[in-house]
Amino acid sequence: MSHETSDVESQETQATAAPGPQGPIDLTDKAVQMIKITREQENLDPDSGLRVAVRGGGCSGFEYSLDFELDSRDTDHLLEYDGLTVMIDPVSARYLDGTVIDYVLGPAGSGFKFNNPKASGTCGCGSSFSM
Repeated sequence: MSHETSDVESQETQATAAPGPQGPIDLTDKAVQMIKITREQENLDPDSGLRVAVRGGGCSGFEYSLDFELDSRDTDHLLEYDGLTVMIDPVSARYLDGTVIDYVLGPAGSGFKFNNPKASGTCGCGSSFSM
C-alpha cells in the first residue's frame, strides 16, 4: 500500500508503520504503543481491541472515532499489530483506505494523527475531515 505524505509531515513525524497485515489502515509503532498504554491506564481488559471508525459530524463533515471494544462484528475488517486487534466496519474502511494513524508529541499537545490520503481537507483539531 502506498502512503504519500508531504516532506513537512515526513520530517515532522519520522514515523514508520508498525509491522502488521495489509488492510484499510496502518498504525505506526508509536501509535500501537500509546494505544496499549491507554488501554492499561484505563484498566480495560487486556483483550480489548481498538475500533477505528468514521462518523458523520465534526467541523469538516466527518470525524474519526477510536474506542475500545471486546467483541468484533461479523463484517469487521480485523487487523493485528503486535498483539493489538484493530476492528474497522466496512463503511468506515472505505473512508479510511490508505490512512496511517500515528501518535505525535508537540508543543501544541500530543495525540493521534490521521494521515488520510482520501481527505480533501481537515480542521485544526485533527479529528475532523472532508472528502
